[in-house]
Parts: sequence; structure tokens; C-alpha cells
Amino acid sequence: MRNAILNSLYFEIIRNAKLLKPQRKWTFLLNRHFAKQATTDIEYNVPAETIRNFSIVAHVDHGKSTLADRLLELTGAIKANSGHQVLDNLQVEKERGITVKAQTASLFYSYQGKEYLLNLIDTPGHVDFSAEVQRSLAPCQGVILLVDANDGVQAQTVANYYLAREKNLVIIPVINKIDLKNANPEKVKEQLKKLLEIDIDVIKISAKLGIGINKVLNAIVEKIPPPTIARDKPFRALIFDSWYDKYKGAISLIYVKDGALSVGKQITSVYMKKSYEVRNIFLLRPYAENVKTIFAGQVGAISCNMKSKEAHIGDTLHLRHQPVDSLQGFKPPKPMVFAGVYPIDQTQFASLQTAIDKLTLNDSAVSAIFESSNALGRGFRIGFLGLLHMEVFIQRLEQEYEAQPVVTAPTVTYKAKIFGSKNITKYQGDTITFNNPINFPDPQIVSEFYEPMIIATIITPDTYMRKIMSLCYEKRGKEKLNKIIGNDRFMLQYVMPLNEVILDFHDSLKSISSGYASFDYEDYDYQISDIVKLNILLNGKVVEELSTIIHRSQVSTMGRKLCVKLLDTIPRQLFEIAIQAAVGNKVIARETLKPYKKDVTAKLYGGDVTRRKKLLAQQTEGKKKMKMIGKISLPRDTFINVLKR
Repeated sequence: MRNAILNSLYFEIIRNAKLLKPQRKWTFLLNRHFAKQATTDIEYNVPAETIRNFSIVAHVDHGKSTLADRLLELTGAIKANSGHQVLDNLQVEKERGITVKAQTASLFYSYQGKEYLLNLIDTPGHVDFSAEVQRSLAPCQGVILLVDANDGVQAQTVANYYLAREKNLVIIPVINKIDLKNANPEKVKEQLKKLLEIDIDVIKISAKLGIGINKVLNAIVEKIPPPTIARDKPFRALIFDSWYDKYKGAISLIYVKDGALSVGKQITSVYMKKSYEVRNIFLLRPYAENVKTIFAGQVGAISCNMKSKEAHIGDTLHLRHQPVDSLQGFKPPKPMVFAGVYPIDQTQFASLQTAIDKLTLNDSAVSAIFESSNALGRGFRIGFLGLLHMEVFIQRLEQEYEAQPVVTAPTVTYKAKIFGSKNITKYQGDTITFNNPINFPDPQIVSEFYEPMIIATIITPDTYMRKIMSLCYEKRGKEKLNKIIGNDRFMLQYVMPLNEVILDFHDSLKSISSGYASFDYEDYDYQISDIVKLNILLNGKVVEELSTIIHRSQVSTMGRKLCVKLLDTIPRQLFEIAIQAAVGNKVIARETLKPYKKDVTAKLYGGDVTRRKKLLAQQTEGKKKMKMIGKISLPRDTFINVLKR
């Protein structure tokens, strides 16, 4: 009777789904219905030697998600032609056509009469989401290195290869899109052998048409080893991802290294030292399927009433009263780009804070600290791995949590070496770090400034070499490597300041290379730099919120640009406003905002000209007094228009 009522409710929800907004609300209702219907008596206690854990890694748009769809279809996890990019389920992923969040799916595949459990992790391809790739490789024993048969080896291909090799993972090279008109798989094969020193068989496929997918599945079973585990030892698992569910709270994605875990058991976190009762265990196939027990070697998700702030990526879980050694986690990624995020209205601060807390659970590469501004009020200083990472995070805030954030222009973290810092109570060490212009130290107490550097890797056809080298030179880059990797392809490496890359370098590179050049970068520590604080003055008074940090060689250009932008943004007053850009006491650029004018001589219709001159002189004196004692009124919109990206 109860199931009949639930089924009736289920069809009623489907019938009226269009009336419920937003769409995700009724989707969650259906998920809850299925969760209640699902049994928890299922167990997939497959032998350890039949488990294969692997990831798909590639450059952007080389077909990772399409290949994942074909693997899901061939193993029966989803129906054939059920839809494109099943694992790309975020709205931002569908709109941008890229993967930004690693997704997991447990697949069953029969090979030579034996059933195998394949745990697939589909990873992003853009450099800004390299932390997702690194985290996803933790439970894996092998990777599929996917390369486009038309584009060939790209910058992120190289980066992912070395990342997998550092972890001693088995690498299966696969060339995709062999069905394209201009595909040249043999040429790409030679690139792989020459650049990556891979001298093994390369699988050629078309993920779109399903050609050669069985060869990929067979290679996964044959070449990737089973996980090294111990099922007779106490339970031990690694948390390598997490997200927030409005019904179950924090969900942790775990890789079970030893033992087994069942529903109802008490587990303890090594890092937080807190205990929880396991409420649900489920495998992602790719949709959540409740199970009673998860065994060593498997990848699954658990819910245990863990609070959002208590779920730490890289933490180790064990059974209560059965302590174990921590598993080797992974180094937390270091944010490289920082921006201020404020609510559009201060009454929305609490809701913005809640949204950021929930989203950072799903994206552990983001760091957020509280900050306050006289112009914008209370907000957060948030660190990202790159500009695209920042754009995607803000877009998810808007789409998933209906927030309306104001985002300031991105900056990087600088360092300063202080003279005699032991005698200065404000600074507690020889070197300080800062990423907000407001915290820029007094140059008189600084012996050296440092800015973050990167090694930029660019792979390009030789046609665009000269233009790309000129662009890198303009961005203060120094050549480190110039290598031929094919008949008409070069790999360039430049040491460049990170600040020059985060804004428009990628767009400029794609523009001058007609989209053929690819770009990747890695951290290269800090180098001494001649950076200064560019102040904005209004009638001689510094407005701290409008200041910026910049290299001395670009002061003149940026100063004029900011002054012109403020001239168009600041509303006119009853008195003249001098807009100046200055470094220290030296004014670099100036614009003058003219005041509102009143024709005080309008009532004159004749007489001596001295009467007209007298009235104009009185007006001029009045304007001078008003300029001296008048307060410049800057609406909040002015700061938003100037500071935003």
C-alpha cells in the first residue's frame, strides 16, 4: 500500500514537473523517492583482482566526456544514445561545454568470462582545474591518456602525462576522433613517441561513433593492475572529494584502502578526530545506488551527518576505537589568483556566506577569508587556481545558490622583505605576503619586493612562432626552452610573471594563433621584482579601494586607463574634481571632471560688462570654497564599475 502511494506520488510529480521551479527542486524530489525505494541489502563483494581503478586525462575538448559516455553505454550503466556528456551534470559544464568537476562511475564489464568492476573517474582538461586531476589520480592505478587525432599533443597533454608518471600509474595512450576529415593519427602517434617517449601500442578510436571502444575496455582490464589492498585489516579509507546535498548534508567520496565499511558503523576522522554514524553508502553507477557494504579497492560515497566544515579532502577515515595510520593524501593546491567577492547589498551577506561555505566543500581548491571594505562593506577575499576557475566558481554561485556577488579585479600574492622587521611590531617576520593593495607595505621599510613566477608551456604550429614570441616578450617573459616536437610543431617554455598571465594572455594567445596554440603553466616560485602601488587621488585625497599593484614599467599605461575610466564613471558634482593616478608623490596621469554649471548671468540684459564679470568672479570663489570643504559623493555603483573584472 505504501509503495503504491509513493508510485502514485512519483507520477504526479512528473506530470506537474513544469510547475515546480527551479527545475532542480523536483529532480531532488525524485531522487529522494528513489532513495526511499532503494534497498540497502545489495553487496558488490567482487574479488580484489577483478577491480580496475582508472581516470581519463586529456587536453580541453579532446573527447574525455564523450569517451566516458561510450564506456557507460557499452557496460550497460546507461542506455545507448541516452544523452550527451552524462557525467557533465553541472549547468555551467553544459553551458561552457567543458568539464570542471571530476565525476566517478562504477561499471561492470565481462571479459573472457569473468566479471570486472571498473571505477572510472572523468577529469577536467583545463589547466585551472589541474587540482581536480591530481586529486582524482589518488585512488587510481592507471590512466587513459586521450589525444585528439586532429590537434595532436597539446600543453595539458604533456602536463597530465608527467602527473601520471610521478604517481607511477600505468598509461594507456589513446588517439581519438579518427573519423574527422583532417585526422592524422599516424602523425599524432609519432608526436607521442617523440615527446612522451611512449613506445607501446596506441589505440585509435572514435568516441563519437563508438569505433574501437571495446579495445579501450580490454586494455583497461589487461594492462592496469588491480589495487594493492588488504581486506583482512581494519577499515581505512581516503576522502578524495566531497559535495553538499540539501537532504543528506556533506557527502564524502572515498577510496577504501583496507577492510570494509557497512551502514550503521561508527567511523572516526583522523584529522578532525570526530566520530560519525554511517547512514548511507552508495556506488555511483553513475546514478547513486545504495549498498549495504563497501569493500577494499572500491570507490563509493557515504553520508554520515558530517558538517560541511568537517569534511576535509585528503583525510583518512577508520572505524571508531580502531585507530590506523593515515593514508598518504595530497598536498592542498595553492591559490594563485585572488579577488574580492561582496554581496550586491549588505543584507545579503549571510546568504552569500552560506553559499560560499557549501560551494567550497565541493571545490576544495578555493580558499576564502573574511575582509571588509569602506566602499563595498563586508565580503570575502577568495583565492582561485586561475581566471577560468574564478569565473566558473562565480557562475556556480549565481546558478546553484542564486547569489548576486560583486567581484573585484583579480590579483596575485606578492612578497616583501622588510628592513629590521624584528623591531617593527606590525610585521612578525623578515618576509610578508599580501594580495590586497590596501595591505601594500610602506616602500621605505621594504628592501626587496617579490612577485610570483610561472613556467608557461606553449605548443604551436611554426606559422605563429614569431607572433607568440613577441607576445611573451611583451608580458616580460624569458625563454627557457624551444623544442621541435613534430614536422611543423614547436614547444616553447617561458618564465613569466603570473600577474601578466591571469588577465588576457590566454585570449591574446588564441587570437594571434587562430586558436591553434595551447597553453599550460606551473608554479615557479618568486623572483625579485620592481612592483609599486598605483594610488588614485580625488582632489588630492587617496581612495584606497581604487588602488592597484602593478609593475613599474606599466604604471603610465594603467594610470591613464584608470583615470579615463573614472572620468566616465564618477557622477558630476557641483565643483570640479581632479582625478589623479600617482606612485608615491609622483603624479602619473590626470583627468578633470567638470562641475555642473549654472548661468548666473542669465538675468542680465544689458548694462556695463563689469556687472557680468563681478557675478562670474563670485561664482568662481564659491566653487573654490566648495571644493575645499565639499565632500566628493561616490555612489557604491562607482566602486563596483571600477573594481569589477
